[in-house]
Amino acid sequence: MWDPGQYQRFAGERGRPFFDLLARVRAADPGYVVDLGCGPGNLTVTLADRWPGAEVVGVDNSPEMIGAARQLGGERPRLSFAAGDLREWRPGRPVDVLVCNAVLQWVPGHLDLVRHWPQHLSAGGWLAIQLPGNHGQPSHAILLDLVRSPRWRPLLPGVQLNRQAHDPAEYLDLFARAGCEVDAWETTYLHVLPGASPVAEWYRGTGLRPVLAALDPGQAEEFVADYGARAREAYPPAPYGTVLPFRRVFVVARRTGS
Repeated sequence: MWDPGQYQRFAGERGRPFFDLLARVRAADPGYVVDLGCGPGNLTVTLADRWPGAEVVGVDNSPEMIGAARQLGGERPRLSFAAGDLREWRPGRPVDVLVCNAVLQWVPGHLDLVRHWPQHLSAGGWLAIQLPGNHGQPSHAILLDLVRSPRWRPLLPGVQLNRQAHDPAEYLDLFARAGCEVDAWETTYLHVLPGASPVAEWYRGTGLRPVLAALDPGQAEEFVADYGARAREAYPPAPYGTVLPFRRVFVVARRTGS
């Protein structure tokens, strides 16, 4: 289960890559815009604001997230949200702008999935993808170490942690071979987070979620405490907050031809 409130604790930091991604999408007047993995809908609403003439649809497989998104979206006539799994999603008509922001790290083998997405675009349509790539960061290494530790391994058999991004060049090659013009890059943000254990709180809303869902409430809080203690050593606080370096990979592809 997703907790929209926990996820939104760092809404500004989580939202910035979305806007950096969409800044490279130069669609002038799209008619049909889809946000796959729309989460609580706060960023999907900005798509409706940017392109008021478009039909904008947000899709997510979390009932909690879709509920929050529908409440936020209100009565906008051209904005809607639907429950669905992006692995099974198929549009009813060609898409002018297809966005997938901070979702594909949860999809095993996502390259096999996204290689088909250009087929769903209209001629000249845009595909915009962003996902984290932090395999080498202490935040990810600490989580893996804890899950594999004697204390937690017996309680977490088969837990599926999120994956991370491939190298930007792999996405460029994939979509260029599909007949797209591609812009692929990476950015490491330096998020300055407030609070006593902000790295643990950041990951409680995302990367820790499969672990916490597999534990009872008392065990879950113990795991977060263990993770937070190690994270504070890896990311010592400064007088102005705790700096969390966070790498993200971006891909914008435009379908060429007829």
